[in-house]
Amino acid sequence: MIVLIAPENDIPNEIEILNQLFREGLLVYHLRKPDKNYDEHVAYLNKIDEEYHNRIVVHYFHELINDFNLKGIHFQEQKRIDHIDNPGQYFKNLNMFGKTISSSFHDPEVLKACYFEFDYHLLSPVFSSISKKGYTGKGFDVNHIDKTIIGMGGISVETIEETITLGFKGIGVLGGVWNAENPLEGFIKIKETYNKHTSK
Repeated sequence: MIVLIAPENDIPNEIEILNQLFREGLLVYHLRKPDKNYDEHVAYLNKIDEEYHNRIVVHYFHELINDFNLKGIHFQEQKRIDHIDNPGQYFKNLNMFGKTISSSFHDPEVLKACYFEFDYHLLSPVFSSISKKGYTGKGFDVNHIDKTIIGMGGISVETIEETITLGFKGIGVLGGVWNAENPLEGFIKIKETYNKHTSK
């Protein structure tokens, strides 16, 4: 499983590149735009080819799931802490049938102890971040945790094999694609490397 996280700030030709990435086989895109308001999220989604909406997971404005055919919703760490103790109340007005629910973690033991059944979990930073300077990798080994955990932070062609060895069931990519000279080529290389190491 490869999860691509949106660049925090818009980049030139972002939607055009994104549609190309979807055509090239991107299956999970996390729309994480903390500075965009609700209307700006709607405008962003409306620019993406509608056939790919079901591959998009939103981090903010979870109610978008009611108006767009999205893949699912994601809880940032603080939002999970604030709401997941009473999930029945939180999900009451959301049309979640057949949708995914995921969350971010920064400590494997907190992730292991979390009682809520998320479909998958993003754990970071595994390696030193490509997109966030000074975000040092922890080299988490999660082989002992029986949950679907996606490794994030410093994921590149060079670190994919080690990520899988550490027990991760997938990779989360941000800088490895968006900071590449050609994001499409960057994604294709990551995808090919990931498939090579997971098809053994």
